[in-house]
Amino acid sequence: MTPRDSSDPAPTADAATPPLEQLPTLRVAVLGAGTVGSEVLRLIQQQGEDLAQRIGGRLEVIGVAVRDLERDRGEHVPTELLTADASSLVREADLVVELMGGIEPARSLLLEAMAHGASVVTANKALLAQDGAELYEAADEHGVDLYFEAAVAGAIPLVRPVRESLAGDRIQRVLGIVNGTTNYILDAMTRTGASFEDALATAQELGYAEADPTADVQGHDAAAKASILASLAFHTRVRAADVHCEGITAVTAQDIIAAERMGRVIKLLSIVERIEEEAGERVSARVYPALIPENHPLASVSEAFNAVFIEADAAGSLMFYGQGAGGSPTASAVLGDLVSVARARVRGGVGPRESRYAGLDVVPLTELRSAFYLSLTVEDRPGVLAEIAGTLSEYGISISTIHQEPLGAQEEGRGASAHIGISTHRALELAMDAALDRFSTSAAVLSIDSILRIEGD
Repeated sequence: MTPRDSSDPAPTADAATPPLEQLPTLRVAVLGAGTVGSEVLRLIQQQGEDLAQRIGGRLEVIGVAVRDLERDRGEHVPTELLTADASSLVREADLVVELMGGIEPARSLLLEAMAHGASVVTANKALLAQDGAELYEAADEHGVDLYFEAAVAGAIPLVRPVRESLAGDRIQRVLGIVNGTTNYILDAMTRTGASFEDALATAQELGYAEADPTADVQGHDAAAKASILASLAFHTRVRAADVHCEGITAVTAQDIIAAERMGRVIKLLSIVERIEEEAGERVSARVYPALIPENHPLASVSEAFNAVFIEADAAGSLMFYGQGAGGSPTASAVLGDLVSVARARVRGGVGPRESRYAGLDVVPLTELRSAFYLSLTVEDRPGVLAEIAGTLSEYGISISTIHQEPLGAQEEGRGASAHIGISTHRALELAMDAALDRFSTSAAVLSIDSILRIEGD
């Protein structure tokens, strides 16, 4: 090799980069032009030249499928690209970006797109959680890519680290806040003392919650994301139906006060973990509101932000934090995937495939052990506390702390009542279920006000 003379001009990057007009063109179909879809189109328009250089090919949006052709979608959604014929559109594309949501027609359109040789980018966690296996198999059959970074935590790069960066490691646990709506509501309840209903109304006014917030507040959105993370982390197909799911609608202002008294906060957690047993390994996937210590890193995650911990054998503990929803953050993750699948298309390759070799079973929640916080309204008379403690002990549940407050007289004909808050050591979920059944038929227990799990110790 002959050394370059110092007087020679240094080579430039442009010398090895062909002009844009010489780059191959990749036809892109976008399904859906809502908040995220319109932002994706804006970014493609504004960053077209940069994206072409990063990819080695130009992106040409050939159409945008929408349900309502008459609706004004803003300057970044050209009306001449709008079509109601999504099926014809996907058959003409090299790359399909699905941002319409729901199961159908999204599922059929993506299968059709892959059958015609198109790679797919989607943010549809519900579809992946329910029918991910079918989509993976179609991608393998037709030699195309299926990418879905935006489906789990918005702008936070989480899928790729789990699927690629940690592919050589052994992940033990993934724990985090993956739904911005519920985090905003619980954070507002903690900061202001608002009720669930008032905090939800504020979230809707500010655009953090949908008009129909069911998928968020009932935990379904977080459960879909948990199924995706569990499948990736443990090389096992875990469907949304395999995830135990509880939402935040039963969390009360009284629960928030009790948490503060205990030095804790309440967060909706998605937890997936490897369970090692004498007979082998299984996995657990669950979503529920839980009490965590105020000094836990997740306790300070405020408003609509997301944060996720990954615990791996070699890498140790990793934390990912950022905006988990919104048009621009989600569009950023979509564009990252679009660049990846476009690069693969230009170079004639494909990205990571589904890894499901482990085939581990999912542990039912009733077989797990948890620590609990139990809130009861009881008769305020001698012997009641002993009766409650005896029932818990009968089912192998050990009490950690007890807090009792008198509530005064009840309606005519009934005596005084008291509120009891009990924290337990770890016990079988099945045992707690049995104890709650006993309390529900006990004359001394006037009501079971709440039951929350304790995590993070």
